[in-house]
Amino acid sequence: MHKLPHYTIDDRKTLIAFANEIPFALITGIGANFPIATQIPLEIVEENNTLYLSGHLMRKTDHHLAFEKNKNVLVIFNSPHAYIDANWYAEPAQGSTINYISVHAKGQLKFTDEAGTYAAVKKITEKHIDSNSAAGFKNISDEYINTMVKAIVGFSIKVEDLQGVFKLSQNKSIAEQKNIIAQLRLRNLTGDNYIAAKMKALLK
Repeated sequence: MHKLPHYTIDDRKTLIAFANEIPFALITGIGANFPIATQIPLEIVEENNTLYLSGHLMRKTDHHLAFEKNKNVLVIFNSPHAYIDANWYAEPAQGSTINYISVHAKGQLKFTDEAGTYAAVKKITEKHIDSNSAAGFKNISDEYINTMVKAIVGFSIKVEDLQGVFKLSQNKSIAEQKNIIAQLRLRNLTGDNYIAAKMKALLK
C-alpha cells in the first residue's frame, strides 16, 4: 500500500464507510504455488468494535481450497481511479499520477455451516433485490435454494488490521486541487467524476 502521510487515512469510521460504499471486494490468499484471489460482494458489520466481513463463495474453487488450508486473507476495497495529467499543475514539468481510494482489511476467514450459508445468501439477496419482486428471496423455491446452498459455502472474516489510502492530490495546493477537479469534470472519462467528487469533499 502506497502509504505516504498526506494520503493515509487512519479514521476507522471513514474507512468502514468507504468499504460500505463499494462492498464488491477482492479477497486474496495463499495458494499452493501462487497467491489466489476472487471478487465477492461482502456484508460489512461492526459488533462490539470488531469489524466482520461476510459472504459466500463457490465450493471447490481454487480460492475455496486455498482458504481451507490457510485462513489468513487480505481484502481490498478499491474505488474507480483517474489519471491526473501534470499539465494541470502550476508547474507541469513533473510526473503525472493516478488518484484513487483503497482500503485493505486483513484477518482470518472462517467458513460457516449450511445454516450460516443459507443466512448469508438470504441476507445479500434481500439487500439488493426487492423482496416483493419475482426474484425476491421468498419467491425462490426451497428446492432451488437447497441445491444452491450445497454448491456454495458461507464465510466470515474477523478483521484484525484495517488501513486506507485516499490518494486525492492532498499534496498539491488548494488552487491546483480545484483545477484538477475542474479538468476531471471536463475530461469526463470513467472514474473522473467519482474522483472529482471525492476531491471536492476533502476541500470542504
